[in-house]
Amino acid sequence: MFIQTESTPNPATLKFLPGQTVLEVGTADFPSADAAAKSPLARRIFAADGVTGVFFGTDFVTVTKADAAHWDHIKPAILGAIMEHYQSGAPVMEGEGKAEGGHAAHDGPDADIVKQIKELLDTRVRPAVAQDGGDITFHGFDRGVVYLHMQGACAGCPSSTLTLKMGIENLLRHYIPEVLEVRPVAA
Repeated sequence: MFIQTESTPNPATLKFLPGQTVLEVGTADFPSADAAAKSPLARRIFAADGVTGVFFGTDFVTVTKADAAHWDHIKPAILGAIMEHYQSGAPVMEGEGKAEGGHAAHDGPDADIVKQIKELLDTRVRPAVAQDGGDITFHGFDRGVVYLHMQGACAGCPSSTLTLKMGIENLLRHYIPEVLEVRPVAA
């Protein structure tokens, strides 16, 4: 098994490409070792010293390290954990541990606007940020403000504010006049 790695715009995060499907559908975010209980793969990765976050996409695993950790020291352990997992035949997610579709539900008077927001996120934004090892999902819409949740490499990325304000906000405002601003939210 050959696992490729790619850097991301976030220096604390690396993208690992195992060459096979990680999740059939959706994404899974594990911001801590405690959150990884439902995933044998995430638990193995968290066993590497210095890992602070794990994120799964359809064909990649994004790993975030602690500031004090160095990639030269922890990358071999992460590669070994991913390889061991796939050789073990264990599932990526156990039991009821289903991947998330991503967007929060929203109905009410702004349902049509929210539908347009989600469609633009799915067609224009999410594929681009997946290339960088992350995901951005809809969290809410209130009085012209769109709230988005950043995951994987996007969470804590130095350029995430610029991406939100100059990229996503401009895109949404261009196509949907009711959108006035975009703000990030914590999980």
